[in-house]
Amino acid sequence: MNTYNMNQYQQNQVHTASPEQILLMLYDGAIRFTRRAIAGIEENQPELKSSGISKTMAIISEFSNSLDREIGGHIAEDLDALYEFMLRELISANLQNDVEKLRNVEKLLMDLRETWGEAVTISRKEMGVAASASINNQQETRSSLAISS
Repeated sequence: MNTYNMNQYQQNQVHTASPEQILLMLYDGAIRFTRRAIAGIEENQPELKSSGISKTMAIISEFSNSLDREIGGHIAEDLDALYEFMLRELISANLQNDVEKLRNVEKLLMDLRETWGEAVTISRKEMGVAASASINNQQETRSSLAISS
């Protein structure tokens, strides 16, 4: 597949994705860019390291900026503190060429991605059960109306 087709495919994925899917895609991207930064340090490729760290920081910053602190309360505050910690670790890793700090960030991102993935799955199941119950109630109501007519 050529670059144009790949870019088109990726754009279509983003444009047709639900907000939950986009969140998971962003986590996947942040993990992938963190791994690139690790490879950049290990392979002595400073541009790969810098690019990976920069893109990871942009995604994490967007996570932080999109938190709804009024609705999220303590959870939003805790996530924001975690995002700030990761940003500090990324800056430090960049300045010190510290692979371990990048691995720590990678682990945190993977854990958060797994947690969000589980939350999405649970939410979809609950929505499916609620939709099914609603359909059953509508059918029962129609049956009751038909019998009483």
